[in-house]
Amino acid sequence: MLRLDGATVRFGERAALDAVDLEVAEHEIVSVLGPSGSGKSTLLRVVAGLQALDGGRVLLGGADQAGVPVHRRGVGLMFQDHQLFPQRDVGGNIAFGPRMRGAGKAEQAERVRELLELVGLPGAERRSVAELSGGEQQRVALARALAPRPRLLMLDEPLGQLDRGLRERLVVELRELFGRLGTTVLAVTHDQGEAFALADRVVVMRDGRIAQSGAPAEVWSRPSSEFVARFLGFDNVVAARVAGTVAETAWGKVPVPEGSPQGERRLLVRPGGVRVVSTGEPERAWTVESRTFRGDRVVVRLRPAGGPPLEAELALREAPEVGAGVDVVFVAEDVVVLGGV
Repeated sequence: MLRLDGATVRFGERAALDAVDLEVAEHEIVSVLGPSGSGKSTLLRVVAGLQALDGGRVLLGGADQAGVPVHRRGVGLMFQDHQLFPQRDVGGNIAFGPRMRGAGKAEQAERVRELLELVGLPGAERRSVAELSGGEQQRVALARALAPRPRLLMLDEPLGQLDRGLRERLVVELRELFGRLGTTVLAVTHDQGEAFALADRVVVMRDGRIAQSGAPAEVWSRPSSEFVARFLGFDNVVAARVAGTVAETAWGKVPVPEGSPQGERRLLVRPGGVRVVSTGEPERAWTVESRTFRGDRVVVRLRPAGGPPLEAELALREAPEVGAGVDVVFVAEDVVVLGGV
């Protein structure tokens, strides 16, 4: 459906996109994730035709899009701020795309009715957009983007202005909706939870390049580098010397999975892979510095006698008190030997 070949965009000396290669299959949902300035929004604008390339190509359905204007690319766009037409009611907003494509009034009305049913706002045609809640505006913006039947739907931080509870509900609804419609989706977000819940594939960007691409479970369980690991929120990263299935670290000997890269490396230990045995003796090698509650789990920050702190994620009933002395055991399945920085 979509292919980028060496897509490059420069702003002065800085490459916002640096020879990016990316493919999105038909019916696939791809989330592009990255910090501010990583190039993810520039990538979206390039595909839409809102930003010219300095090098490379964008192909949609195998056709080079060089010189093809935005309105002829057959893509739908949904932005963070929704950008609804305030002077039009809900029906007028959704009917805009079909009307611009020459649909008659009856066809427009049927498409509006169909989409309002689909996004959970049946009968809202005559409502003013000004009286809609944030979640309702998001649904109308989505319906408007889908109305012209785009071959590719692109979302730019679509849920960014909504509160977390509403975002979590809507991202599940969006994935179910796109699955029913068979929509091809390219979504940009900085929110890891949103990206992983929505996508079939996650693309992590850094400094205009793709740092890692893969299925959500693959990227989450096996970050390819220290940058990806830390961006995903994993702080348990330490220098290591790997030999066989054991790594020598400032935290002592840590088991690693068979087949791990050898030699001088960086090591990630997921908090869930740290087992803690409370001894009640502060003079033990590890001391509990702090506890942070996260629902029914507790993140415990541990301080060794020497070396950087370590986080363990435990069930509430298993979390030792601050100041307690503990022993630590590592689970090899939750240890990742990382690649480059």
